[in-house]
Amino acid sequence: MDPVTLTTERLLLRTVGRQDTDAVYDACQDPDIQRWTTLPSPYLREHAEAFTEQMAPDGWADGSMFTFGVFLHSGELAGMLGITMRALGMGELGFWATKQHRSNGYITEAALTACRWAFVHAALDRIEWRAEVGNRASRAVAERAGFTIEGTLRSATNHNGIRRDSWVGSLLPSDLALPSTAPYLPAPRP
Repeated sequence: MDPVTLTTERLLLRTVGRQDTDAVYDACQDPDIQRWTTLPSPYLREHAEAFTEQMAPDGWADGSMFTFGVFLHSGELAGMLGITMRALGMGELGFWATKQHRSNGYITEAALTACRWAFVHAALDRIEWRAEVGNRASRAVAERAGFTIEGTLRSATNHNGIRRDSWVGSLLPSDLALPSTAPYLPAPRP
């Protein structure tokens, strides 16, 4: 799939490339990003180069990961967001925000925009969000974006060689008043 660019009133969501390597590298020096994401730690320049020059473009090319840099209209990087394909019709949303642009609603806005695009144009019927238990900022973004928190998965994340519990939530097309590509039959409630 060719990369797409999405816009909102405040944001430009576009794929990243070589021109963004410095901004990605600088942002990923933030201890909070290294603490709460599965990025390599320490985060080296070659990690940023591999991400912007290989991983992000390859993910679009083979349809395995749709990566969006979250930019202000001024061109400044506000965060990163990706939807990684996990199974037929299902993706997993991951994101981080730059330190100076947290608590402005940018990542929630970007998540809603990217999820809406994925439901309509990438034929997804479920997008999961996962975060290590305790990552309240990530959970707040997911909840504001309309994700239903479904529970806690034991030992679901490997963070620097340590297994940790994760929260999991989901967003369905119907949560955004969009049609699904396949019928959904919820389990009967007792």
